[in-house]
Amino acid sequence: MASGNPILTTFETRLRQLILQYREAQRESRGLREELARKADEIRRLHDDMAQLQRDYDNLKLARMLEVSDGDIEKARSRVAKLIRDVNKCITYLNENS
Repeated sequence: MASGNPILTTFETRLRQLILQYREAQRESRGLREELARKADEIRRLHDDMAQLQRDYDNLKLARMLEVSDGDIEKARSRVAKLIRDVNKCITYLNENS
């Protein structure tokens, strides 16, 4: 320090304060960059989770559409049985007329 020169002393003091503020700003910037990277990773993970959940939902929706209830099976069986009876009647009718 220059003794006796108040302008130089003030300049040195302010320069030290500026250096300290710069170092603090660097630390804060580094911390914010790390937090930003963590948030970006979290967002990427959440997007992946959301995509997986959407695929699961779509699969469940498709499975629900393909699910056949017992009532549907019984209706289908009765329709097939009726068709078989109709075919048998036709075959009998054709055999009688031949």
